[in-house]
Amino acid sequence: MPCILAIESSCDETSAAVCCDGEILSNLIANQTIHEKYGGVVPELASRAHMKNIVPVVDEALKQANVSLPQLDAIAFTQAPGLIGSLLVGSQFAKSLALALNKPLIAVHHMQAHVLANLIPTTSNGIKNPKPEFPFLCLTVSGGHTQIVVARSANNMDIIGETIDDAAGEAFDKSAKLLGLPYPGGPLIDQYAKRGNADRFSFPEPQVEGLNFSFSGLKTSILYFLKKQLKENEKFIAENLEDICASIQKTIVTILLKKLRKAALTTGITDVCLAGGVSANSGLRTAFVEMGQNNNWRTFIPAFEYCTDNAAMIAFTAYYKYLDKDFSPLSVTASAKAEWK
Repeated sequence: MPCILAIESSCDETSAAVCCDGEILSNLIANQTIHEKYGGVVPELASRAHMKNIVPVVDEALKQANVSLPQLDAIAFTQAPGLIGSLLVGSQFAKSLALALNKPLIAVHHMQAHVLANLIPTTSNGIKNPKPEFPFLCLTVSGGHTQIVVARSANNMDIIGETIDDAAGEAFDKSAKLLGLPYPGGPLIDQYAKRGNADRFSFPEPQVEGLNFSFSGLKTSILYFLKKQLKENEKFIAENLEDICASIQKTIVTILLKKLRKAALTTGITDVCLAGGVSANSGLRTAFVEMGQNNNWRTFIPAFEYCTDNAAMIAFTAYYKYLDKDFSPLSVTASAKAEWK
């Protein structure tokens, strides 16, 4: 069965993983701390860091998997979407390696991989964890995307709802910036929210038809709310930080789960998953599981290491593509905004 090396470089993490016969043997991630002082990812700096990290990360992934280059059956990489400079580093490395080894090349869409992360085999106390069965619903939430997907098979998925403007992860990070929290701010909101009163402050929920989302209006309402409160009390944020974070988080989670519940009722699908970087948010995870229990769903969330950007999900998706002989020519190009087909 196939043994695949995968590379993920869509944003500011350089990751490599090895998947053999559908099992993840290694998953290495090199983070880039240089962006913290700029309050966000600087594309040019991200590209340079990828070029520095990619060789040692790939080398270590192969060592941990105890797999040599000649033993590989294919090379996979993230083709889209993401920062074009970052994507090019990973794609060119993968293409060069595939050419040198005379191995098939597999291009993977980042968002498809996030969905399929729910199928990566994991264990708890030596017992295999259950996995969703097709068809299943997946709420995919990250810094750049917010989508509801129907997965009918590993290679047959439809987006039935998505954001019409900003993503939920962006709403978390931009709100954190307004509160003066360092980048990345989303996890810090989650951290402070655990100690706050989520009902202390209320923010408007956007009224968007169907299964689509909108978060730009919420960000604006938070901005004006803070401006008004700071005009009356310049210490308002410092004195109420935990309650503000809890209230913001509750609003975002409520918006997300209302649409997900509507999607489940509309489709009749009861195997429901989370995916994407924001699926690591403890408030979202807790509320998601509770809603599943209340609606008799089977709920699934990837292990934490497979929630954020990682090469394991790319390798696992490539495994299914390999079985379908869905290979890419060396002329395939990286794309910042390629549509998911």
